[in-house]
Amino acid sequence: MADNAAFDDLLDANRAFADTFALSGFDGVARAGVAMVTCMDSRIDPLGMIGLAPGDAKILRNPGGRVTDQALVALVLGVNLLNVSRVLVVQHTRCAMTSASEQDMRRSITAASGTDASWMSIGVIDDQESCVKEDVAKVRSHPLIADSTSVGGFLYDVDTGLLRRVD
Repeated sequence: MADNAAFDDLLDANRAFADTFALSGFDGVARAGVAMVTCMDSRIDPLGMIGLAPGDAKILRNPGGRVTDQALVALVLGVNLLNVSRVLVVQHTRCAMTSASEQDMRRSITAASGTDASWMSIGVIDDQESCVKEDVAKVRSHPLIADSTSVGGFLYDVDTGLLRRVD
């Protein structure tokens, strides 16, 4: 059973956030026309790294910053219904998804959880630049994403904060 007090600090912070909440009534479109697919890594501030604010972009996060089937669905929605005209695919340096083989990652999860994870597909990344290029190609070639949509692939350096284009 979960500890009900485990979230008290976050709920307190949420009440303070709500006191100055400025997006009430906002229609949810991407005001800057941007969508970003990036990693769930907590060192990444997707909006801050490109000078945007809440409401400006659609941010899709997953392990490794991969363009998965679900990310593609979100991009199709964004491009066709939510004002997205530019898509950034952003992976980052020192990513855990590049640090071990699929088998080693499953072993680590099994050891940490105490439950067999050998059946699970983790999606480790062997070559980030090639991976980013492949994911950019997935977006560019999708039949429901207009050719007029600008799509770029990038590698974010978690030690400098700089983006480098790789596609």
